[in-house]
Amino acid sequence: MSNEMLAMAKEALGMFAFLATELTILFIVISYLVGVLQLFITPEKIQSILSSKNGKGYVIAALLGAITPFCSCSTIPFLKGLLRARAGFGPMMVFLFGSPLLNPVIIGLFVITFGWQVALFYFLVAMVVSVVAGYTLEKLGFERYVKPEAYSTQTTSSCAKPSCSEPKEVDLSCATTSCGEPKAIKPKKAQPNRWVKVWHATFKDFKQVFPYLMLGVAIGSFIYGFIPTELIAKYAGDAMWYAIPIAAIIGIPLYIRAEAVIPLSAALVKKGMALGSVMALIIGSAGASLTEVILLKSIFKNQMIAAFLFVIITMAIGAGFLYQAIF
Repeated sequence: MSNEMLAMAKEALGMFAFLATELTILFIVISYLVGVLQLFITPEKIQSILSSKNGKGYVIAALLGAITPFCSCSTIPFLKGLLRARAGFGPMMVFLFGSPLLNPVIIGLFVITFGWQVALFYFLVAMVVSVVAGYTLEKLGFERYVKPEAYSTQTTSSCAKPSCSEPKEVDLSCATTSCGEPKAIKPKKAQPNRWVKVWHATFKDFKQVFPYLMLGVAIGSFIYGFIPTELIAKYAGDAMWYAIPIAAIIGIPLYIRAEAVIPLSAALVKKGMALGSVMALIIGSAGASLTEVILLKSIFKNQMIAAFLFVIITMAIGAGFLYQAIF
């Protein structure tokens, strides 16, 4: 191996070690703090607020989305719960747009990677566009494109109902048997305190995200060490007007989790990629994915799916060009 290749490999490994350590600590700290916050603002509380009919507003929906660290796919089960609870359509759509984009982990990664000004710009764009899109879709009557079956509530019970003349196997989670007999009582186990529970949940989330985080760091480090700066600057630099739309569009099918795409983007910026294009790539990949679109097909009709994708792509492209114009 030539001295040049050794130097490039050393540079890539150094970047990997730095990013892996920094982002791991950041993810754990932010996730734990969000977990503590969620002790007081639970998913049930969020659903209750968004299901109320007293007009608490679209901004509240966006802010609630900002404290729920959901990715684009994990937002879908929560969305189904909101539909069954008959949440207001506009605030519900704000939550759908805002929750994956305003994920506190993403904001934290933005701050540490690109600085607070870029993080603030991203936060404001995602917040404003989510609110405006939710309000507009409700006023245009897009609620009619929600499939009727999405509102249905399916309840199942694990309690067996044998006749009184038959031997009974009683589910200990049921209050009584079908004959009205008292339930069997489980002995109580010592439970860890809530701070320890938050730590367990944080570490569980970290283990799930860790492969994606390391994948992003590895790809970013490889780009940083081995890809010539001139190559990226040529095709994705400030002078290339088409770089932003392309980045926004390819971000969706790529579905790189934000935990991975941000360290990857940091390496691209260092190599000459325009930050406007990076902004578009992050919004496209974090805001939507092919997997999410498939899941949304069980809830929305095609017109609503098209509107959803239009909002995400428009937000990504608009944010990219706006960032280049301002900064």
